[in-house]
Amino acid sequence: MEILRCENVRKVYGSGAAQVTALDGIDLSVEKGEFVAVTGASGSGKSTLLHILGSVEQPTSGRVLVEGTDVSQMNRTQAAIFRRRKVGLVYQFYNLIPTLTVEKNILMPMLLDKRKPNRDFFMEVVNALGIGDKLNVLPAQLSGGQQQRAAIARSLIYRPAILLADEPTGNLDQKNSREVVDLLKLSNRNLNQTILLITHDEKIALEASRIITIEDGRIISDQKRR
Repeated sequence: MEILRCENVRKVYGSGAAQVTALDGIDLSVEKGEFVAVTGASGSGKSTLLHILGSVEQPTSGRVLVEGTDVSQMNRTQAAIFRRRKVGLVYQFYNLIPTLTVEKNILMPMLLDKRKPNRDFFMEVVNALGIGDKLNVLPAQLSGGQQQRAAIARSLIYRPAILLADEPTGNLDQKNSREVVDLLKLSNRNLNQTILLITHDEKIALEASRIITIEDGRIISDQKRR
């Protein structure tokens, strides 16, 4: 089942002599349960693509559909609500609120929506990510790898249609990077979570079942590995 579709997506910044085309006619389809790595050199457009897929930015032209909903024309409020409910975002920097416990950080999307979390699913996620014993501490009391686990848990708590991870290992050492990739694979396999992973690291990209390569705002390669 198709969960994400891009149709001739373009993104242009600036105007006149200062105009820069970040994305130049992206067509893309992702099926539910896929684990897709998006690679490319710095400035290739991969992070811009992720921001548009996550409704953080709007395309200059073209359409983005998530579960059949066109997110490319939403206003800021609509996009924020949609993002909170349908898109899990994991960044290189964890963006945890330092004054809240790990548990409240993870539950924040539900709390903002005034929804009662499913406690069984919550415990399933935090235990699978190995932070079930860290729920009552503050983020500063966690290692970098543990903070990223909490950020991943927060992105999964709403059972999003798609999880978008932007260089999630970029701030971690090799050991913690390996653990984070394994956790993403675990959520993909055990929770059937659809994942798009932005990375410049070829070794990490090879962990995905599909690798898309972007150059100068265009997809130049789209390869399914298994």
